[in-house]
Amino acid sequence: HGIDGYLNEEGCPAWRLRGYCDFGVMCRLGSCHINMSTGQNLRKTADECKSDASKDDDNNTETEASQPKVQLAIGHQNDIKNVISRDTMVKLRKSTYPFVCKRHFEVAKEKQKQKQKEDARVKEMNEEAPKAVDADREHLTATEAKSVGDATTPALPLKERKLIDFRNKVYIAPLTTVGNLPFRRIMKQFGADITCGEMALADQLLQGKASEWALVKRHPSEDVFGVQIAAGHADQYTRIAEVLTNEEGFEIDFVDMNLGCPIDLVCEKGAGASLMLREKKLRGSVEGLTKVLNCPVTIKMRTGWDEKKNFAHNLVPNIQKWGIEGIGAFMIHGRSRLQRYSRLADWDYIAQVASSQSSDYPKIPVIGNGDIFSYNDYEETILKRVGEGGDTDNMLLPTAMLGRGALIKPWLPTEIKERRHWDISATERLDMLKDFVRYGLEHYGSDQQGVNNTRRFLLEWLSFLHRYVPVGMLEVLPQQMNHRPPQNMCGRNDLETLMLSKNCADWIKISEMLLGPVPEDFQFVPKHKANSY
Repeated sequence: HGIDGYLNEEGCPAWRLRGYCDFGVMCRLGSCHINMSTGQNLRKTADECKSDASKDDDNNTETEASQPKVQLAIGHQNDIKNVISRDTMVKLRKSTYPFVCKRHFEVAKEKQKQKQKEDARVKEMNEEAPKAVDADREHLTATEAKSVGDATTPALPLKERKLIDFRNKVYIAPLTTVGNLPFRRIMKQFGADITCGEMALADQLLQGKASEWALVKRHPSEDVFGVQIAAGHADQYTRIAEVLTNEEGFEIDFVDMNLGCPIDLVCEKGAGASLMLREKKLRGSVEGLTKVLNCPVTIKMRTGWDEKKNFAHNLVPNIQKWGIEGIGAFMIHGRSRLQRYSRLADWDYIAQVASSQSSDYPKIPVIGNGDIFSYNDYEETILKRVGEGGDTDNMLLPTAMLGRGALIKPWLPTEIKERRHWDISATERLDMLKDFVRYGLEHYGSDQQGVNNTRRFLLEWLSFLHRYVPVGMLEVLPQQMNHRPPQNMCGRNDLETLMLSKNCADWIKISEMLLGPVPEDFQFVPKHKANSY
């Protein structure tokens, strides 16, 4: 597993895929596309891009390589979808984007100004014609109130809403930091049906932050893809929906509202789990999204704020009674906000929520989430509760929504679909990491910054991967999510032992096998280190 052999085998991913590397001499893997004598960044011909094996004679190759072809100068992310245009980014940063929906404080100021104008006008005309003034005031109030209401509702053209069938699918939940595009490509290789981007903060998106807009990017292999947005105000959701709808080339199958993030920084803004506590804001947010978007809107929430006072079984039927069209599904994480990820998910309560909707209104499907770590978990926690006892009120879908289980066992979709426990070898897992590194270099770039980003996300992923205990070493099947392996556990070979290590230094060693040595002062601390397992 030497770095030299790996790099010789793989080379620059952009050169291998598209015949040209944007990074030129800055590429860390550039020996395959840089003329060392002249420093020229070479470019493959169209024939070479189709097949590296079938080449013309050396003279023709050298001649064509020396003649740049503009049509082959493709950006290293040319195949990535949902890339926001530079013009839109500039408008967002300069606050010049032509939004139809106004901010909540702008609407409040307008109402206050209109009231002041109305009072002044009434005061001036009060002595002359009281009756005329009363009629005029009623007409003025109705007209101006209507204008204010119209300003908060985007008048966009009506579009046919696309539908998504979540039943019998494996859905990879939004995973902050680790659920990046290269990771989602790995999950698609292992059989995932539906993927969703990482949680994006609406206020950061509206400020034109490039790092935040990178979270909505989509790879062509993601055939059903959603975007998750977290916001604390209805106008933020509506404005984001306007940008997503107006931007050309954006392909989004559904938008997921985040009502489950337990992080203090998010909840303090009124977003995440705290939005569950503000039904008026929530209703305005759902209405704003559904009026603008032509795709379904899903709502991901927790059981409540405190596990002693769950209220999702009341919130779900309330949302149902609002009668808002376009809600594709509720997604219930079986823990409260204060629980975060400690203790087991409450699947009995998820089933209760799924049966809480009224028969007087159109019912909305419910997808459960929490602690699915094997096909046994999927069958015992979900399939047994779907339509349990012939209950027609139960809206729980047979959907496998995977979170931490996908991080620890990326091959879990294969296990669920094939109903087996896969004793995957350490070599196969290393090949999986090789694919991740290749996808990372393709996505983040092969220059030093791209290598650093790929290494960081690889290490973040390894902080979860080490929790997996090989099937052949277990005394009892299957492994449970909350089971901690013994200290200093040894595998069946050296590589497997290395992958079982909880030591960050060993994770860095694995990254060095794939991306070369790190600087002497390099250190790594997992971003999502938690007490819960």
